Amino acid sequence: MAAIVALLLAAGPAFAACPNIGLERQRVTFVTRSGNHDYMVEIAATAEEQACGLMFREFMPKTVGMIFPFKPPRDTSFWMRNTPLPLDLIFIDKSGRVISIGQGKPFSEDFIPARGVAAHVVELNLGEAARIGLAKGDLVRIPD
Repeated sequence: MAAIVALLLAAGPAFAACPNIGLERQRVTFVTRSGNHDYMVEIAATAEEQACGLMFREFMPKTVGMIFPFKPPRDTSFWMRNTPLPLDLIFIDKSGRVISIGQGKPFSEDFIPARGVAAHVVELNLGEAARIGLAKGDLVRIPD
């Protein structure tokens, strides 16, 4: 882990100012028609961690992602500035149901809207939502 942090810090000041390495993790389960699908997600809990998200990351394993908890829930949108990974953005309401699923293109500054009030957003590698058959209204189990 120290080697990864050192490489990122050496890459430039933007990395140094972006606290998105070594975050706490938790399991999130998506319940779809095809079954239960578990992902280990990093928790972007603070405003600074949420602002950085997955910026500057060039690789993420298939069953890994990042979660953005919002307290209080809000109507939000995301963009992909400084994010080289193509992502699925899954917007989830306070009852744990999928509101919408957006697709983020690397480095795009186009806004990806929640299309409702989101309590959480989960970012996964692009195509994961389709691979597991995730749809609007599906349940997402997120530990408190």
